[in-house]
Amino acid sequence: MRKTEISDAWYGSNGPDNDVVLSSRVRLARNLANFPFPQGFKNSDGDRVQSLVFDAFHKIDENETYQSLLISELDSLGQKILSERGVIEPDSILQTSSGLILRGDGRVSCTVNCYDHIRLSSFVTGLDLSNAKKLVKEIDDKLQKHLQIAGSVEFGYLTSAIKDAGSGMKISLLVHLPAISYGGMLDRVLKEIMSEGFSVIGYYGSGMSLGSSLGAFYKISTEVSFSEDEEIQLEKINNLGKKIIDFERKVRLEIADNKPTFVRDLVYKAIAMVKYSRFIDSRDGIDLISKIKFGLDLGLLTGIETNVLFSLLYRVQNAHLSYVIRSSDLSYEKDVNTEELKIERLRSLILQETLNTMQITA
Repeated sequence: MRKTEISDAWYGSNGPDNDVVLSSRVRLARNLANFPFPQGFKNSDGDRVQSLVFDAFHKIDENETYQSLLISELDSLGQKILSERGVIEPDSILQTSSGLILRGDGRVSCTVNCYDHIRLSSFVTGLDLSNAKKLVKEIDDKLQKHLQIAGSVEFGYLTSAIKDAGSGMKISLLVHLPAISYGGMLDRVLKEIMSEGFSVIGYYGSGMSLGSSLGAFYKISTEVSFSEDEEIQLEKINNLGKKIIDFERKVRLEIADNKPTFVRDLVYKAIAMVKYSRFIDSRDGIDLISKIKFGLDLGLLTGIETNVLFSLLYRVQNAHLSYVIRSSDLSYEKDVNTEELKIERLRSLILQETLNTMQITA
């Protein structure tokens, strides 16, 4: 995989309300008629499906360029990078015929023969679901001119999991909820989200306190697509996103007014750790970016933008750093002599360099 600069990646751009909703994703699941689902492939079924899907992508009229590849031909590092970017699931059940199609800017990706024959996804920054849906629907419509898709009047699109049938659409939001977390309101908010029929998980794993997520980053997703059409699904999670944005911003203001010393201590300690640390592990990296972003959102910091901090969340991941180490001629101190140490050293250097222009304003 080639090194991708921030400006080339979808997560390097700004989006609406991205102080709370960092990104939106819309995924469509599709399967070809007259073929079993990937779990039931026999003989050459998988290779035939893969060939048909790859060929259909080459035929669609698009200004953007797409790269097709076999996931089995990627080394473990390449697969981990794609997992860190949310392109493939960490626990994906891969076939020898599993493939991947990526648009040049990463905004659109398509997995082939991973759970379903086709899982077409779009990624955009901020709460921008209409644009995310438009991206995948345009490509879906073009693909269906060249592929016979499995479906029925009664059940809609047929998928390997019953909950994905119907529209075949799953929508996800990546949200940052530090104020709700620090304000002790997390349990209430998460229960309310789930009561409305959405799933919510900690995006980077568990945090320090029970039920919390590392860095206060959460992924909120629609659960079932069978019973509702696309527009209703989209409207419901969009309305939820707006409610979360309003509430998180309200609590931020309350914390800034009622606990100014607590907030400054939190943010300033994070800045000091970035500035003076020589080794930063993965968990600390996520946590520090979260706290610095919290300071930016509260107006305590300038000289850095939200999209740059969002990009850092990807750039400081282990596989991304391993790729930089293996593909560059960077030199390290003599006692930094293992890959693990080099990763933690490089993470600290990237954070220091990126945040060098940041200034404390209050």
